[in-house]
Formats: sequence, C-alpha cells, structure tokens
Amino acid sequence: MRPLGPQVPDDARVQQVLDLCMRVGEVLLSSGESVDETSQTMLRLAATAGLSAVDVDITFSSITMSCHRGMAAAPVTSMRLVHYRALDLTRLEEVAKIVERVERAELDIEAASVALYEAVSAPHPYPRWVATAGWAGLAGSVALLLGAAPVTALAAFLVTGLIDRLGRLLNRWGLPAFFRQVVGGAIGTGATLALFAAGVIPPGTRPSLVVAASITVLLSGLSVVSTVQDAISSYYVTAAGRVAEIALLSAGLLTGVVLALRIGNEFGVRLEVAGELPTSAGRFGLSVLAAALAAASFSLAGYARWRPLLAAGLAGAAGWGTYGVLTQVFSIGLIAATGAAAIVVGIAAGLLRRGGGISPLVVTLAGITPLLPGFTAYRGFYQLSVEGLAEGLVTITVALGIGLALAAGVAFGDFLARPRRPSVPVTAESPPSEPDRQ
Repeated sequence: MRPLGPQVPDDARVQQVLDLCMRVGEVLLSSGESVDETSQTMLRLAATAGLSAVDVDITFSSITMSCHRGMAAAPVTSMRLVHYRALDLTRLEEVAKIVERVERAELDIEAASVALYEAVSAPHPYPRWVATAGWAGLAGSVALLLGAAPVTALAAFLVTGLIDRLGRLLNRWGLPAFFRQVVGGAIGTGATLALFAAGVIPPGTRPSLVVAASITVLLSGLSVVSTVQDAISSYYVTAAGRVAEIALLSAGLLTGVVLALRIGNEFGVRLEVAGELPTSAGRFGLSVLAAALAAASFSLAGYARWRPLLAAGLAGAAGWGTYGVLTQVFSIGLIAATGAAAIVVGIAAGLLRRGGGISPLVVTLAGITPLLPGFTAYRGFYQLSVEGLAEGLVTITVALGIGLALAAGVAFGDFLARPRRPSVPVTAESPPSEPDRQ
C-alpha cells in the first residue's frame, strides 16, 4: 500500500502545537526579530513536537501556519495577526528560554503553553518610569558621545524624557505612529529652541546636539536591521512592508523637526549645526564610555535585566570603538566604518546564539544604537529647512547609507558567527529551488 502522507498526531494535538508555535512567533516578530529567525524557530518547535510536515508564511503583520497530513486527512491551518506593542526584552528572553527547554525535552507542550502564557501576561519587570529614564539616559549618553557639554547632555535627558511621556499618552489615546513621530520631532526641536532662546542652554555648548540626540532615540525604534535581514534572506514582501513603515515614520520625524526649525526661524532663533566630533585620546575614551552607557540605556528602556544590560554595554563600546579607530586612525569614510563596526556587533550577536544565555536581539538592537545617524539626520533636516533642498537631500542620503550599512553589517556579522543548524524548509516568501526555475 502506498503511504498516504506523514504520520501526525490527532486534531487536538496538532492544534495545540500550532497554537504554541504561533504565539511564540507573534512574540518574536513583534519584538523586531527577522522573519527568517522567527520562521526557523517556529518550525524547529513544531518538529520537536512531532509535526514535521509544516509550512510557515509570514507577511509583515500576519503569521499563517499549516500542518499537512497527506491524503488521509485535511490540513490544519491557523493564522494570527501581529499587533505591535512596547518592546520588552525580558519577555523576549523568557520566550527564547521556553523554546530551548522544549527542544531539550525539559517541557512538554502543555507545560510550555502555560509557561508562555505566564511570560507574555507577566507585568514588565520595572515600573514605566524606569523605561522613561532609559530613553532619557540614551539621549544624554548620545549627546556626550557627540561632544556635548554637560548642560547640553542634561537638556537632552530632560527633553527626551518629556517626549517619551507625551508619546505614551498619545499612544494611549490611539494616535497613529506617524503623528507621534511628528510630535516627537517637533517637541524635541521646539523645546531645544525654547531653552536656547531663554539662555538655559548658553551659546557655545552645542545645543543642536540635543535635537540630534532626540532624533537618535526616535530612530532607535525603527526596525532597520530586521528589514535588511528580511531582504537579504529573500523575504521581500515583509521587507517591503517594513520599508514602507520606516519611510512613513521617518517622514513624520522629518516633518516635526523641519516644522519646529521653521517656526524658530520666524522668531529669529536658529540652532546652527554643531561642528564635527572632537578627536583626542581622552575624548576617544569618553566616547567609548558614553557609547556603552547609550547601549545599556537602550536595553534598560526595553526592560532588560542586568546581564543583558552588561552585554549590551560591551557591544555598544566595541562597536563605537571600532568605528572611532577606523575613522580617526585610518581615516576611513563614515559609511564604510559604520558597516565594519556593525559587523563587530553582529559577530557578538552571532556568538550569543551559541549558548550565551542572552537573546542576540538585545545585543543587536542596543549595540548599534550609538552608531545611528541621528547627528547626520539632523544636519540634513536643518539644511532642508534653512539652506535648500539639494544640500539637505545629499546629507539625508548619507544618513540613509549609514543606516543601511548598519543593518547589512549586523546581518553579515551574525551570519558569520551564528551556529550552523540543519536547514529547515520554509515556504514563506522563499525563492524557488533551482529545478523550479528551469
């Protein structure tokens, strides 16, 4: 007798496994994980539970998973929409541990489902004001990284804290993300203009770095790395969706900053673009320390515990140290140096996949934060509002190139260092095999 297809458990068991895989995939995707890593994790989890003939399809905001049962029974298919929420790196780490315990046969499907429910429904490990302090600390650290005076770094801390609290209130009211970016860019720039006009931030203290730091914080929430990883892995539909999201949110940020700058110009208040980052041996050491603080602050804003905080700080210091050596010692261009520094961060993330006990996404997101082109983006925004369209577009293109170099470098470094698992066939947006192309 010819086989009728793969032998699989009964309907109830199949549905239970699919539900667990779908909920795991939802957490990973909403936390910024790439489609490839999310799909592979779901398929490994299903295979461990006895479902080998499974397909996964992910298209930016939805996950579909189907278990095939040959000609003996109809396939079982489940779909779930992904609703984005605030990043919780502790929740992400707990979910990764649950998957590892299932793969080691320490948890069965029922126990894993209970553990996953508890991890997802658990409150954040810190109060919300701690996350606000993390975002504010990120802005203050970035300002110091760029050479700001202490009073300017303090202003960046306070202004970004205000942006975060206001953004949380607007999110509770249901305001779309585009308009929240407009408000964030306008508040960051407008508050800096007001403090500068009032003399709180005196001339000569590089007040424009307050805006650059707040732009860096607002850019840190964009999934640039995941977008490039999806495109490199041939998940073009999801990559295109994320590109559209990034472009829309960046346009909102541009609108807010330029609007505030134009209003300032009408009142005779201008924030000239600060000069380049000062270079010296002592300044380099301070910049590396500030980069470590910036990366750790980002992790704190994502509710990471102390071990991920330490790993993120080390990754941020390593990335910025590489960037500083390449630009200041070897005079390598900004985009190339940023890409090389991102490779270092990606290698660190890939090594963590070999059993470091810390989610690689923590290191990836936090480690590149000091390298985000907030200062270059502000320079482009200022040129658009004051100097003209041509100059501004050139500078914004440079900022875009830096962002792409960051994402591509992280993806390449992660590929070099990640453990080589057996490939699991995935049908989600996969390129056709060679025989299919002929």
